[in-house]
Amino acid sequence: MEATVSYSQNIMDDEYEKFIRRMNPPRVVIDNESCKNATVIQVDSANKHGILLEVVQILTDLNFIITKAYICSDGGWFMDVFNVTNQDGNKITEEPILDYIMKSLGPDSCFASSMRRSVGVTTGMDHTAIELIGSDRPGLLSEVSAVLTNLRCNVVNAEVWTHNTRAAAIMQVTDDETGGAIADAEKLSMIKKLLCNVLRGSNKSRGAKTLVSHGVTHTDRRLHQLMFADRDYERATGDGSADDKERPNVNVVNWQDKDYSVVTIRCKDRPKLLFDTICTLTDMQYVVFHGNVDTEGPEAYQEYCIRHVDGSPVKSDAERQRVIQCLEAAIERRVSEGLKLELCTTDRVGLLSDVTRIFRENSLTVTRAEVTTRAGKALNTFYVQDSSGYPVDTKIIESVRQTIGQTILRVKGCPEELNPVQQESPTRFLFGGLFKSRSFCNFGLVRSYS
Repeated sequence: MEATVSYSQNIMDDEYEKFIRRMNPPRVVIDNESCKNATVIQVDSANKHGILLEVVQILTDLNFIITKAYICSDGGWFMDVFNVTNQDGNKITEEPILDYIMKSLGPDSCFASSMRRSVGVTTGMDHTAIELIGSDRPGLLSEVSAVLTNLRCNVVNAEVWTHNTRAAAIMQVTDDETGGAIADAEKLSMIKKLLCNVLRGSNKSRGAKTLVSHGVTHTDRRLHQLMFADRDYERATGDGSADDKERPNVNVVNWQDKDYSVVTIRCKDRPKLLFDTICTLTDMQYVVFHGNVDTEGPEAYQEYCIRHVDGSPVKSDAERQRVIQCLEAAIERRVSEGLKLELCTTDRVGLLSDVTRIFRENSLTVTRAEVTTRAGKALNTFYVQDSSGYPVDTKIIESVRQTIGQTILRVKGCPEELNPVQQESPTRFLFGGLFKSRSFCNFGLVRSYS
């Protein structure tokens, strides 16, 4: 009976939203004239909790740099203005992209009516999505990849974050036999069991979780949700005094006259910073009524007037501290610590396992990773650090590159002392490494799970 009532209520809510939308369709204005160095995008629409995040998410997914933003959403209407550029710092002038913005945010879009449900979630059957959360440690990505390779799963896309001793990942895998999603229930169960064992490791005090599903999830949003639910924002007592200078400057005060809480954030600017903060405020059930964002220069400044969805400002010092901690964590999760390595080669089953095994054997730990497959090519980015905490030895990096292939693995933003050495044929890695990885996988599985 309750399910029937809930279903009927959802239908009524959808119809009401469609009616409001027809009466007050969103209006999008794209202006390339009024600002000398940025494209100005203005979005006006009926207000709904989460719409701000959806707009920011669409702009972020287009890899736009948001240099300024003005947010106003008092009452039943909101108006957002964004100054954006492309990755090269130029205005957005390509007609297909401008048309996409209009379709995504304008009257024909569906973002407003979808906000009551999960943001950015669509369905698809070409892969299986695996969500992982557990304790971080050196070699973790290597062990996870080895398990998937042993089970004949190919990782086609993946994003891995680490923060405050925790690790979260979303991996899109296909069955090597079919090239599509994994349909075998027994195999899915085995994947969950083995990966949970890897994630749990020797740390029994913190939980580990593996979720297997079909479909496509908005990866960045989901990673924030996983780490937030895992309470990665909680720091051990006395932790990180040496890191205090590097932490974002987040402050929360109550504006009594207006019954708002005012959040101010100062930190080093980086891509997707606005998305990360808005995502966290939305998931914590806060509404941004007014906002001002300025990221022109090396430092970003953000100011938001917020209330909880129940209409109240921040009520206690404990709640204030929690907001500060969660925003700090949201900003830090995507910070790229370590040396950036980019890999480009033909994709195959076991490639990620082979690469991360070589990292592990050379005492390199992965702090963040982005794995992408396009037209049969693997385009992977890794941020690596020395497992002992010392700076990465350039000789080790060159040894790793010789093993994998100088033309396959490149160092980005590397110090001058990383001099090129005589290149070796990538055949040594692509074939010899494959056989090594098979024996490694088998050994690892026997040792860890028997």
